[in-house]
Amino acid sequence: MAWAFMSATSKPAEVVVPHGGPSLKARAMRLLARREHSREELRRKLVPKLVEGDDLDAVLDDLAARGWLSDARYAEQSIRAKSRRYGPLKLAHALRAKGVDDDAIQAAFRAAGEDGHSNLESVWKTRFKALPTGDRERGRQVRFLQGRGFALEDILRFLKARG
Repeated sequence: MAWAFMSATSKPAEVVVPHGGPSLKARAMRLLARREHSREELRRKLVPKLVEGDDLDAVLDDLAARGWLSDARYAEQSIRAKSRRYGPLKLAHALRAKGVDDDAIQAAFRAAGEDGHSNLESVWKTRFKALPTGDRERGRQVRFLQGRGFALEDILRFLKARG
């Protein structure tokens, strides 16, 4: 273990700039090491850390050129991770809120393939055990599935086929 050889006061080497903290690129690398980020999401996190003379766009461009920052990769990973719980409409909306463009979202859905396919039936089964018996229960189930990001016509087609 590398931990055994580190003293309690030693810290990993960081690039330090005159203002006393880690550089903008070091902060970006630390954030990207934890998980994927979209370009806009990383920008929002780094803007409060800007100091006069820092060029955020240049840092983001450099990270993207090296392949460390990719909206397409972020979108695909996000779709794969959340598709078992949410439908395609909610996933696309969340990605747009993070600054990913529509072309990258569509490409990510295609790239995710079966892993990114939301199964309406499995989401329905997590909440409901039986088909709706009345209009009130039907409306409740439809609202739940719409809130999870499925299209109304898909929901109605699913419920009609099941019952």
